[in-house]
Amino acid sequence: MRIAILGNAGGGKSTLARRLASEHGLPYAEVDSFLWTPDWELTPEAEYEARHGAVLAGERWMLDGMGRLGSLDTRFERATAVILVDLPLWQHYWLAAERQAAWAAGTAQETPGGHGKRPETRELFEFMWTVDRDVMPQIRAAVAKAEGSGTSVYRITDVADLETVRL
Repeated sequence: MRIAILGNAGGGKSTLARRLASEHGLPYAEVDSFLWTPDWELTPEAEYEARHGAVLAGERWMLDGMGRLGSLDTRFERATAVILVDLPLWQHYWLAAERQAAWAAGTAQETPGGHGKRPETRELFEFMWTVDRDVMPQIRAAVAKAEGSGTSVYRITDVADLETVRL
């Protein structure tokens, strides 16, 4: 089983991915851990590609996050299932705001990519807006293409579905 979960920031991808990885005994990898440096700068493309490729080479994996758009075709070719968390933007904002507050209070259970430094909320929300406007249409098209190739595709469009999705 090779599962790719993607969607905009703050949508619950990582929580869902960790749960499903545990349920299915899959090695878990978070794209944010090799896409971003600890200071939230993009890693060099060659470093990203090497780490991304190493995950994809495995026979079993749970890969959580979007990463670089150019890597999606390869990821989807290897995936046996793709889960798109495609909530309305306001729900992504809400969940991200809750995580930001927990992180600031020191009560966050998990942080994106295991990063210790919390991103600035304004910058995070601007990033999320840009992803929703410019990137999500491309992601939806790539997921539709994967679906047409016979890959199992699951679309989560309501936050309640994060709790109930089973593979």
